[in-house]
Amino acid sequence: MTNPTTEIAIVNNTGSSQAYAYVTGLDLNNNNAPLFMQSDGKTVYRPASPSEPQSALAADIAISLGAPGATTSVTIPQIAGGRIWFSTGATQLTFLLNPGPAVVEPSVTNKEDPNYNLQWGFCEFTYNQQQLFVNISYVDFVSPLPIALQLTNTSGATQTVQGLPKGGLDTICNGLIQQNAADGAGWDKLVVKAPDGTTNLRALSPNSGRVADANLFNGYYDDYVNQVWAKYASADLTINTQASWGNVAGRVSGDLLTFDGAGTFAKPSAGDIFSCSTGPFGNYPEASADEMGALGARLAAAFNRSTLLVNTQQPDGEKVASYYTVSPTNHYARICHAANLDGRGYAFPYDDVVADGDTEPDQAGTVFDANPQLLTVTVGGPSGSSNTPANGGGSKKERDTDGGAKKPDAGNGDKDKDKDKKAKTPASGNKFLDTLKSWLGALKKLLHIK
Repeated sequence: MTNPTTEIAIVNNTGSSQAYAYVTGLDLNNNNAPLFMQSDGKTVYRPASPSEPQSALAADIAISLGAPGATTSVTIPQIAGGRIWFSTGATQLTFLLNPGPAVVEPSVTNKEDPNYNLQWGFCEFTYNQQQLFVNISYVDFVSPLPIALQLTNTSGATQTVQGLPKGGLDTICNGLIQQNAADGAGWDKLVVKAPDGTTNLRALSPNSGRVADANLFNGYYDDYVNQVWAKYASADLTINTQASWGNVAGRVSGDLLTFDGAGTFAKPSAGDIFSCSTGPFGNYPEASADEMGALGARLAAAFNRSTLLVNTQQPDGEKVASYYTVSPTNHYARICHAANLDGRGYAFPYDDVVADGDTEPDQAGTVFDANPQLLTVTVGGPSGSSNTPANGGGSKKERDTDGGAKKPDAGNGDKDKDKDKKAKTPASGNKFLDTLKSWLGALKKLLHIK
């Protein structure tokens, strides 16, 4: 069992003395009521339900991160669906309250939001009685503020997620523009400029981009989906649910991908694939919702990564090197992973789907432990010399889709902060007992079952 509180050290590498952190989430020990940490980084603010929508907060929640290079200490209670938000500049982020209370968070898709033109980003966490679980996320957008994680447990073992280098957003925006020049699919429309018209403010995910333009990427995956359906009309697609249902075989019959005893999947659209939660990837029949959710997560991951035409055993047999190697594919996810220093970070909701026994670093960019001692979050990129991504983020020419496909995860994972996430056992040298406790605490996340 974890302690009632845990420590977070936030390192300001933004180069600005006007850098702030904001901690939000649901109070696990108070009926999941919304909470914020106040500006001292230690006092909890539990807002009352306001009488009017869009009401201001009654407490200062902007935690100053001090001068460039400074480290700020924050102490949090047990929180579900938590986020640590960051911003730079003279204008701080605005959070509002609706009756409930319900928190109105900053938005990257609503141009009327007061935070829209500000530089901000976040990482996500849950701290409960079993563990501290933290991840970086690009499921909604890429921020101009790189975020890196380091989690040290009470035995001294350390896990890290390196995040983007300084200028990583520009690398991603350039990659999206180059990819659009190669295939004309609309990737350049995901680049959002600052009010000056030249500076990159953020890069939207395809799912977020479709909020502003519902026609964006329409038909993008159609030919590929048709090829997948044709392949599995005469061959089984076997999905390892990585849960009690084990391996489940499906085959296309009557234009539906049917898994006997579980349910069926209709052909997904590009929007369904990018969201992992709409069309055939949502509204599962109640009697088999858990099993269908496990199947849908792995199927959606394979569509995003474009591996379904080359691998009939999902996600077993998948290799990171084979992801995004053919088009159509989720080039946003490809470019994001290539730009990150260690290639990690959720780029679509089920980016944490991996094969059983996989020894490669998880794609999702997670750290977790049952015995956390200190979480260090660095905002603004690394301060040392290691500031070069492991891979480039340039364009990838359209190729014939006969040769490959990929795998995705399901359902607005990072966007829905209460959503279960799958956690892999860290590769760091935790002592056996600590690792076992962490693994047991993360088992539900690993199974992708709600």
